[in-house]
This record gives sequence, structure tokens and C-alpha cells, in this order.
Amino acid sequence: MSLINDKDLEKLMNVQDKTCVSIFIPTQRAGKEVLEEKNKTHLKSLWKEVGTQLKEKGLSEDKIAKIGKPIEALLSDKSFWRHQSDGLAIFAAEDFFEKYTLPVNFEAHTYISEEFYIKPLVPMFNEDSRFYLLALQLEDVELYEATTYSIGKVEIDDLVPSRLEERVGFDYKQKHLDFKTQNSGGENTIFHGHGGASEEVRKEEINRYFRAIDKGLDSVLHDERVPLVVATQDYLFPIYEKVNTYNHLFEKVIPGNPSDTDMLGLHEKALKILEPELEKTKREKTKKFNELNNTDNTGVSVTDILPAVQQGKVDTLFLENRSEIWGTYNDENMNVTIHDDQQNGNYSLMNWAAKKVLKQGGNVFLIPEAQMPDKNSKINALYRFN
Repeated sequence: MSLINDKDLEKLMNVQDKTCVSIFIPTQRAGKEVLEEKNKTHLKSLWKEVGTQLKEKGLSEDKIAKIGKPIEALLSDKSFWRHQSDGLAIFAAEDFFEKYTLPVNFEAHTYISEEFYIKPLVPMFNEDSRFYLLALQLEDVELYEATTYSIGKVEIDDLVPSRLEERVGFDYKQKHLDFKTQNSGGENTIFHGHGGASEEVRKEEINRYFRAIDKGLDSVLHDERVPLVVATQDYLFPIYEKVNTYNHLFEKVIPGNPSDTDMLGLHEKALKILEPELEKTKREKTKKFNELNNTDNTGVSVTDILPAVQQGKVDTLFLENRSEIWGTYNDENMNVTIHDDQQNGNYSLMNWAAKKVLKQGGNVFLIPEAQMPDKNSKINALYRFN
């Protein structure tokens, strides 16, 4: 499982003062591209480019080999490349390596500095644009992690029973039971059984199955604060709702048998019922910025915003998603130096600001140019109120 959480992000943000390589590539989950190993070929090509750049920076062959060893191993891992989502993020240094398969449509990008490049990960930490989707059936269970724009499967085969018989025992014969309900969605669901299986026994079997699923999912969801939407038949949801221990189970269900549609269809249905909740914070913060723009409560100049970031004054940071601001920032005199492009000794000031604001518990949003609150600047800030 390659999901990323707050602890992973903190670990990435704390690595510094060494040669750090960040690589992002878009990936495909299935189809011709996967069969032709285009994802792997893409990474191989980017790593070759990075190796050349590291040589130009004066890094020794031994150090380059040490950084690249886990990447080379990954390129040889055929199983890994068969289980991809929308994007792959790789972070490598001499004594550090992490990879994350994520439902984020990354643009191909490499970054070499004394810190890792976490800006593309920002959507994974906007809690009102992420959610989980549980496709729940008596004969199958699937978990998906999704954002407003993408969805990817979470591997949970080793965490939860895959079907009811696996939990209650294979002596149970599904063909002897009629799962029809006389009240599809209420608590008084009636299960008609044959062969000695009473309604109460049947309910308890489903309860045991759902409790096992809930327990297994806890290892994935226990630190999360995003909605969990369930797709299942109406009569099953109240049963699952009672055994659920996740604090952010969404109250509305995606009705019907989830096997009647594919993953993208489930994603579309989830977005419809979650629409009032998704990106709520971004909408509210954008509205507040627009109301207060051109006052002391907002900033649109990087030379003003970075010192405010250092002082913990930034509540919300808006970053143009396809742009960069290169330069350096001096913590001692709060001086910002801006360069036209990336060069030795400088770094992404957007990345620097995003790391700081996230560490301080603020909001960071990647915004398309056309949707920036103040379109005359690549970076906008809404300050905290005193």
C-alpha cells in the first residue's frame, strides 16, 4: 500500500541539507500503456536525466549509484508496475527512499535540491477534496481513494475478508439463502433463509463480516479525517453503519449493487452526493480573500508573503499549479532574492512556502491560473487575523 499520510509528509519535509531527488510521473492503471511498460520506461528516462544532472553538479559516481540503487530495483519490479494509480511520486537521497502511488494526475517533473519537492502532493492534504469510497457487497469488498478529479484502488486484500463465507466459514452455502428484503433500507430488514439459517443468525453473520471489514479498514483510515462514502444495497448500509468505527462515515449511501458499474461510474456517483462538502474550505477561503484583497489581511507579492510565512502569519496559501518562483530566502534578514530560472544554489520558493504553511497547520491550495484569487500573482496569501 502506497498511500501518503501526515507522518509521511512530515518525514519528507524534515529531510534537508543533502542531495535530494524528487521525481513525479503520470501513470496509467491499465490498458495498452501498462502492457507496454510505458510507466516504467518513463521513470527510467527521467532517472537517466537526473543522473546526468547530478554528474554536472559534481556528485561522485558512488553517491549517484547509492541514490539510484532503490530506483533501479523498482525498475526491475514487474509486480509493482502492474498496480498503479494516476501518479507516482519518488523521493530519493543517499540514505532515504520512499515511493507513493497516488490518485493525483502529476505532470512529469524532476527536482534536485537540498530538500524534497512536496508541492505536487498538496492536493492529497486538502481534506475537503479527498475521500474514500467503499464498494461493499456480501461477495466482494473494494476500497478506493479519490479526489475531486481522480480515483485509485487501495489494495486491502490482506486486511479484510473478501466475501461473507471467508468470515463465517465455508460451510455456509449461499445457494440455500434468499437475500431478498421486505424493507430495503430500514432497520427492520427481514432475511428469508432456508436450511436452518434464521433471520437473526443471518443478521449476525453479516454483522461479523462487516465488523471484520471495519477492523481491517482501521489500519488504513485511523489517522484520516476525510469522508468515507459507501456504495452498497440499501438494506446493507444500516447494518454496516452500526458496526462502523470510523468517525467520518458519510451519512448518504450510493445505492444499488456496486458491481453494476465500474470504478469511474462509482466516482461520478460519489461526487454527486458529496458535492456540497467537496472543496468547501477552498471556496470559503477564496471568498474571504476576495472580500479582503488590497487590505493588510492579504498578500500577493512573494517578497511580502515569505516573511509572513516565516512568522506564522499565513492562514491560507494559494499557489498557481503550473508555475514556479525560483530564488532564495534569508531567514535572518527576511530578504527574498528572485531568479528567472532554476540554477545552482536556488530553490522553489513556492515549495519552501508550502512546507512552512503546512507545518504550521495552515491551508495550501494548488490553483489553475484562471482560478487564482488574484490572477496578477503566482502566489496569494490570506493572513491570520489577530
